[in-house]
Amino acid sequence: MFKTNEYFDGKVKSIAFTTLEGPATMGVMAPGEYEFGTSTVEHMTVISGVMVVQLPGEQEWKEFNPFEMFIVPKDKKFRLRIAFDAAYFCLYL
Repeated sequence: MFKTNEYFDGKVKSIAFTTLEGPATMGVMAPGEYEFGTSTVEHMTVISGVMVVQLPGEQEWKEFNPFEMFIVPKDKKFRLRIAFDAAYFCLYL
């Protein structure tokens, strides 16, 4: 029914589930800097905290606050800087 995921020595944790729109995860990130790769298009919405993101092909970092969303294309890498615990919802399309 649900699948739990843990990355970066437990600093990033999520629960995977299926929505009407498709597969999704809800997760939390502890302070740190992370790089993720995608295998599908990812629509990530910040739920709480702040995520500073460097999207694929971009030199600049952009801040995303609660209820703001960013999209990462399929088969790309993106980087995140987290200063305080942050929560997110990610829809995989």
